[in-house]
Amino acid sequence: MQFKQGRALVIGIANYEEVRRLPEAVLNDARDTADTLRSSSYCGYPEANVTVLTDGQATLEGIRKALADLAADATADDTVAIFFSGHGTRVGLGRAATSALVPYDCKRGDLAGTSLGEVELSAAISAIKASRVVVSIDACHAAGAATLKSDLEGDHDDGLDEGFDEKSLQQLASGTGRVVFASSRATETSLVRKRERNSVFTTALLAGLKGAAVAADDGTIRVFDLFNYVSEAVRQAAPGRQHPIFKASNLEENFPVALVLGGTKTIAPKANCRERQLEQIMSDLFPAGPTDQQIWLRAGGEVANLALGGTGRAQWFSALRLLSQGGGGGSVTRESLIDAALEEFPAHRELGALR
Repeated sequence: MQFKQGRALVIGIANYEEVRRLPEAVLNDARDTADTLRSSSYCGYPEANVTVLTDGQATLEGIRKALADLAADATADDTVAIFFSGHGTRVGLGRAATSALVPYDCKRGDLAGTSLGEVELSAAISAIKASRVVVSIDACHAAGAATLKSDLEGDHDDGLDEGFDEKSLQQLASGTGRVVFASSRATETSLVRKRERNSVFTTALLAGLKGAAVAADDGTIRVFDLFNYVSEAVRQAAPGRQHPIFKASNLEENFPVALVLGGTKTIAPKANCRERQLEQIMSDLFPAGPTDQQIWLRAGGEVANLALGGTGRAQWFSALRLLSQGGGGGSVTRESLIDAALEEFPAHRELGALR
């Protein structure tokens, strides 16, 4: 079987011309992601639909051309996956600062002119006609450079202000069907451990794509389920040190991103099925999100702790993800949320069964 509507652009840069190099794991991340996407045993993307740029291929013009080719080739029925592993940087000062991806030929003396800034990258993503686009960025964030590169020698003073902040990630997710996965919060390091083949984030992403993420009944891996798996796997691998970020502005559905095990249907783990069922039920009962009928407040939570951008479904996804990590504020728990919902819908059997 093939996931015929799948298209991908995979970028990995470790050996920069002027900017300090990164571990070999960065290139492994790109190569392994591409291999998994086009594997008939896993994701099933047609080989011709997967473009890979590593090191010298991933110049600024090379990345621009690959994005333009995606915009020219992708149709409204396609799912497009864009993966970047390498340096991210901030350009400018204070509130005027913007984020950028650092291409192979970026110049230290002209970061703004030789990097791929958030405005240009957002425009390139918006130009892609596919109704489903997933952008995964595995780049070091603020104050985290030392851990990522601690095993490397050489000059570290290259002028980079490491980072790709959440405001910029939200801009990349603008538009219907656009989703961004980022490897860590803006205050964290995107970890690469010594002697490990892949980064912590990409290790989890690859495992999810290879069948560890919850599979839908139609034999596909869907975007919410993939991120749920990645987020939990990273949390367990790096407790308290790295938390992947999910951004979406106008997401209407839990859309498929790949085949699972080459199209083989699998039974999802019971716990994950229950969480997905709770997300669906809460989205149906409170379609405006956790603020609908003040359900989050009534369950003991604090609305200020939530990321409330996007559709109600996207808000519920983020809220329940936060709750599973011990967040949400106040005294809110999974049980208190279900109890608060049952006060409004006492005859809802499926919801009661989740209690």
